[in-house]
Amino acid sequence: MQTKLLTNRIPYTFIRGGYYYFSRRVPADLQCHYRYPRVVQGLHTSSPQKARVQANLEAAKLDAYWSRMRLAQSDVLGLALVKGLPVSGTSIEDSSLNTASEASDDGPTLLDAVQVYLDQKGKGRPKSFRLAAERVCRYVIKLSGNKPLTKYNRSDALMLRDWLVDRGLTGSSVTRNFSYVKAIINFALSEFALDARNPFIGVYHDRTAGVSTRKPIPVADIFKVQGKCRTIDDDMRWLVALISDTGMRLAEGAGLLKTDLRLDTDIPCVRIQKHTWRNLKTASSERIIPLCGQALWAAERIVGSDPTSQFAFPRYNQEETTKANSASAALNKWLKQYVPIGCTMHSFRHSMRDRLRSVQCPSDIADQLGGWTTDGVGQGYGSGYPLDVLQEWMEKVVNENGPLSLQK
Repeated sequence: MQTKLLTNRIPYTFIRGGYYYFSRRVPADLQCHYRYPRVVQGLHTSSPQKARVQANLEAAKLDAYWSRMRLAQSDVLGLALVKGLPVSGTSIEDSSLNTASEASDDGPTLLDAVQVYLDQKGKGRPKSFRLAAERVCRYVIKLSGNKPLTKYNRSDALMLRDWLVDRGLTGSSVTRNFSYVKAIINFALSEFALDARNPFIGVYHDRTAGVSTRKPIPVADIFKVQGKCRTIDDDMRWLVALISDTGMRLAEGAGLLKTDLRLDTDIPCVRIQKHTWRNLKTASSERIIPLCGQALWAAERIVGSDPTSQFAFPRYNQEETTKANSASAALNKWLKQYVPIGCTMHSFRHSMRDRLRSVQCPSDIADQLGGWTTDGVGQGYGSGYPLDVLQEWMEKVVNENGPLSLQK
């Protein structure tokens, strides 16, 4: 039993004959380059501490290697004309190295840039961070090629903008893609001490194009949804109820451990903190929220359920990362029959801000409860408001039954 627990605490490992083995599935899009769908290798140690370090190191190496493979397999015009490109049948990862070496005389390429960026800035970041950085670099390489950083110019940046817009991306999505490519190139220019301007900076586009304003859920509809949650009384409805009276993000709730729900204290509360399977959006997102109203009911149901799992919501935590997208799709599909058009699970978070306003909660207390960033140097001093003060305002919110104006 002890051996099993140790294994579960160390990702990508299993024990055989008293020794740890590294095991990781090859991503589906890269399995064509492997003889077997899984990488398995002995770590030559029976020490949990050493196994953890080695497993994390090998996992990081694989992530970096797979990143280069994905970026290199993008279709690039004129690829057949590149000198030294291996003949058909040679692995893609080998061709990417040869292509990079051809450009080495002119300095590091975009592939080199994204590699050093992920190696240095990607530590401790969620998988989505790496995927987003790789994705936008594939776009640039597809349009302009894997050139040395000093060879990219304004026309490359404008080509990327126009291509993203033509694909129908919203203004916010275009902004997000440019923020990644700008950050990658800026970081690489600094790391490699290159005296060059980043041509992807300052590219104009309509940031409001296709962007819809998220609507809050009216209080009357929140009460109706909460009533349905108590009637159905299953784990999915517990998650809805928990979010409805805390205002936490869906991913924050879906990735909770049962031990994050503290019901044996004078003030029941939930601790929002980083986990290896679910990161937090910002530093200010780490916080403690008093449990009141239907959130307290949901927490009690969660803690008393499925004693075999440490997770508050096992159905969304069966893999390496919390399946927040799956939770969003399923819950939004159920929720839309009870709320106005345009409202989603994230609308509960908007509603919580308005509910806090309706009881005249001070903005810095509201920011602490919601994990929103508060402006001002002074806000960074001290430990914030004590839990009993936060509870006082949350009790006012959940007991508020009057009409509420939710105009944005």
